[in-house]
Amino acid sequence: MMMMMKMIGKSRIEAFMSWFVRVHPHETSALFCSTSTFFFILGAYFVVLPLRDEGAISLGLGKLPGLFAGSLLLTLLAAPLSTLIFSLPNLPKRKALVFIHRFFSASLVVFFILWLSSSPGSAAFNFKGFLHMSSTIKEELKVQVNQATPPSSDGWSNNGWFYNSVRISLFLWVALLNLITISSTWARVIDVMDSETEPADRRSSPRLSSTAANPQFLAILDGLRLILASNYLLLVALFLWLSAVVSSFFYFQKVTVIATSFTSPVDRRRLFAQINSFIAVFILAGQLSLTGRILTIFGVTTAICSAPFVAIINLIAIAVWPTWIAVAVCETLRKVVTYVVTRPGRELLFTVVSQDEKYKAKVCIDVIVQRLGDASAAGMYKLLFDTLSGKASLASLCALPVCVLWMVTAFHLGSQQRRLAKLPQSSQSLETSPR
Repeated sequence: MMMMMKMIGKSRIEAFMSWFVRVHPHETSALFCSTSTFFFILGAYFVVLPLRDEGAISLGLGKLPGLFAGSLLLTLLAAPLSTLIFSLPNLPKRKALVFIHRFFSASLVVFFILWLSSSPGSAAFNFKGFLHMSSTIKEELKVQVNQATPPSSDGWSNNGWFYNSVRISLFLWVALLNLITISSTWARVIDVMDSETEPADRRSSPRLSSTAANPQFLAILDGLRLILASNYLLLVALFLWLSAVVSSFFYFQKVTVIATSFTSPVDRRRLFAQINSFIAVFILAGQLSLTGRILTIFGVTTAICSAPFVAIINLIAIAVWPTWIAVAVCETLRKVVTYVVTRPGRELLFTVVSQDEKYKAKVCIDVIVQRLGDASAAGMYKLLFDTLSGKASLASLCALPVCVLWMVTAFHLGSQQRRLAKLPQSSQSLETSPR
């Protein structure tokens, strides 16, 4: 009787889920786990995002390229460690993923304490101050409103070393949170889930069972080797590099326009939070109702081409109307399209590669290549912004050729993925290698 009730309950859950996404019965549990995991990751990310952006502005707009360069250097150190963790033979990938998530969860609590301790007007962080935290936060807001500094000032020398250190560390930490946790989780999800275009027993295929990885202290080099040995992965790396360049370029424009529109740190933080709130609502609605249908009906090519298409529209809009309203609308549209359509489509690009390429080359592409794109965008934007006398509208037009190249790369990459998905399992690894 109990078994029958469980079967009826399970069938009802599957029927309810079928309204939103196509899922096989054996994937129901994995879907719930992956959904909840991404919920908490993105929840933490969107909570700290306004603090990161406001902290970066408070250090001075001139320090933004340096912060992106620091993110690249930190990534070069953290990515090999992340790859090594997934390569340890005695550590299952499931436990490795849990270890990474626990590390970032604990560090989030640490940054919460440090942020309150370093904020102007905050009391010493003792037990009594912790009990009166709400009054401390209110006092912090009042002090920051009264001590608002012009966004064009350097900001670096106006703050103490502890204040600057916490803001710099938070900026770098958020970059790792966004890249390593999401990339590692997606790799695990792809490994568990079956592709709609592939046999259900794909996980037991000989091509995927060849990952008896030995511990390597320079495991990131193994990922680079896999990328350089595959024309397909090189194209994926180019796509992600262009994506990072355009996204970072738009980030510089966003903070520049908002910093010049609001002088109060509280107002800037509030605006960032409001934008992220709208983005989160639209992403949730879109992923529940549109993601699966778009990928099923239109395919991977349309999904990954949508982001560069929207980027072209956004850059033109900022060039014509460089105001915080235009930035808010463009940022919402950009992130909704990215997380609802392009990001899931991008992850499907790795359903036609081996498991070694997923866990090593993919992490290398997601982390190293994206940070290289961020650093490239930082240098490009600083050069253009100085040359054009700080005119964000003209700088937008200079990034249009990059968006066009991104669009062409996405279209070609989608065609390659569709072709490889139709090949037999034993032929895919040969097709992704150089000829």
